[in-house]
Amino acid sequence: MVDLPKLSVFVPTFMLVSLTPGMCMMLSLSLGMAIGVRRTLWMMIGELVGVGLVAVLAVIGAATIMLRYPALFVVLKLAGGAYLIYLGISMWRASGESALPAAQRNGQPLRPAGLITQGFVTAVANPKGWAFFIALLPPFLDRDNALAPQLVVLVGAILTIEFCSLLVYAGGGRAVSAFLREPRNVVRLNRVAGSLMMAVGVWLALD
Repeated sequence: MVDLPKLSVFVPTFMLVSLTPGMCMMLSLSLGMAIGVRRTLWMMIGELVGVGLVAVLAVIGAATIMLRYPALFVVLKLAGGAYLIYLGISMWRASGESALPAAQRNGQPLRPAGLITQGFVTAVANPKGWAFFIALLPPFLDRDNALAPQLVVLVGAILTIEFCSLLVYAGGGRAVSAFLREPRNVVRLNRVAGSLMMAVGVWLALD
């Protein structure tokens, strides 16, 4: 199992990152306002499957490297910490002006199959999502414990947090939209998440 100290760092970090405006959250917001939360759930199913797939592949790949090449895993951990620090700095410098218009340009298929596909493709086709999971997940693995229980805990936490964040954006509707229309609010949210991201990057690199 994942030990509690590591999990206590992982959960708030991913929670803040998940809540920051991104492709999936903006899609959930725009669909929630256009077709309602209930129908947006179809998109969430596809998005969660995609996120779960990316997370599982990242963990399995990291576990393979960890078992076969321990020295390379140390390099991967250091590189992951450096990448998280880079992401944190990027979030600090990011502008909040483009968050909402990007969502409004999304197409809005109304059939369940189309919504599921759009959610899945949005999650899987996001290169930043792959890079984030590859950087963040490996240091939370313990090679002395079985992989399967760790995978269940980490992916379960990821999907739970992601689903709650999607619901916040889809159900928040006008309130979330009004919040995100103010660039200063988006900048503040990015900076809080970025600060935590940099702290976790340093912690992972030095742990």
